[in-house]
Amino acid sequence: MRLRFLAVLGAAALPLAAQATDGYFSHGYGIKAKGRAGVSMAMTDDAFGGANNPATMIWAGRRLDVGIDWFSPEREASRTGGSAAGLDGSAKSGSTSFFIPEFAYNHVLSPTLSLGVTVYGNGGMNTDYPGGQLPAASACAAFNPGNPGPYNLLCGNGNLGVDLSQLIIAPTIAWKFHPNHSVGLAPLIGYQRFSAEGLQAFDNAAASTSPGNVTNRGHDDAWGWGVRIGYYGQITPQFAVGAAYSSKIYMSEFDKYKGLFAEQGDFDIPENFGVGIAFRPIPSVVIGLDYKRINYNDVPSIGNASSLFATCFGGSAANCLGGANGAGFGWQNVDVWKIGVDYQWNQALTLRVGYGHTDNPIRSQDVTPNILAPGVVQDHLTLGFTYAFGKQHELTAAYMHAFENSVSGPSLFNSLGAPASTETIKLYENSFGLAYSYKF
Repeated sequence: MRLRFLAVLGAAALPLAAQATDGYFSHGYGIKAKGRAGVSMAMTDDAFGGANNPATMIWAGRRLDVGIDWFSPEREASRTGGSAAGLDGSAKSGSTSFFIPEFAYNHVLSPTLSLGVTVYGNGGMNTDYPGGQLPAASACAAFNPGNPGPYNLLCGNGNLGVDLSQLIIAPTIAWKFHPNHSVGLAPLIGYQRFSAEGLQAFDNAAASTSPGNVTNRGHDDAWGWGVRIGYYGQITPQFAVGAAYSSKIYMSEFDKYKGLFAEQGDFDIPENFGVGIAFRPIPSVVIGLDYKRINYNDVPSIGNASSLFATCFGGSAANCLGGANGAGFGWQNVDVWKIGVDYQWNQALTLRVGYGHTDNPIRSQDVTPNILAPGVVQDHLTLGFTYAFGKQHELTAAYMHAFENSVSGPSLFNSLGAPASTETIKLYENSFGLAYSYKF
């Protein structure tokens, strides 16, 4: 009953996240992990195992971790080469400041068994471009008949953008089956919310299997389930390993947007897995290295190529928006590498630094739909610290900067008869988080 209450409380208190550094996954879960670029697979210093590796929870002790992270993405999109058709323009997305709480609790029942709960979020497919960049006397009038301009960058009316946020509640159980080895299990209860606006050019029978369910329907939500399993091993006093696997989280459909997403509004959360090591060369230093794989391409609404949209007009209805094989964002699977260092300056103060690199999930041929979701950053640096007040209280801080990256490619409008043009999307990010921890 206690863990159920904490899970419900955490879900109610946690506004949906808007982070996007490893594609649309956060660069880390827990402010300590965020201070070392997200390294966590073989670390045991907080209660965020439900988001990282549930097997670490038996080693974390009885503790409560609560915090808040300020996240600021800066996104920009532009089109050039289409001036003759009035299609050239650029815009910066608004909504550049988000405050994202975090919550985790762990309870040790015995030296070999613990129960806990982690509440965390994903997001980042969140954009809010102002409209009016393209004039009424442009090619948009042919793509968006019946809706006079001026138009936004995708030939729709009014503001252009999407809002996708995901919250996951992960109860955990961890079992130390050997003095140096443990396994863990975390059922994943997923909730997500989505809205889209400004896509009127695609809200018709020629482009979608369900006109009227493409754009400007307000927020819709969906629930789903999955599971994360993990292993942790303290191989020697100086060397530890960890590994975790998270299944796809199978979500119910977005009925209000069944004409936008493939498979009539289906939008599952991708499968992912990772391994990590932690090495202590001297007592005051821990070096962690993680590898993670996120299989975006296995979710059709995310991974299906945007070029499928052009074949929709050739009679392939299944490839239209919302279809059984509907066009998507074209995101590819990504490999993520992270390295982080903890340095215990003295008994009270621990300093952190980290670097992370992820593949870019967006190819040049899929730039057009990703004006809505420009998750193109690849490299980030982090700094952090924890200050302990006695044996029970800790204050942790972390800063992250994800360096600007851009992707350019041919516009999808080229295949629909518009003059050849090129689109570019850009993104960079900053975040700063604070957390308080209480060790019982």
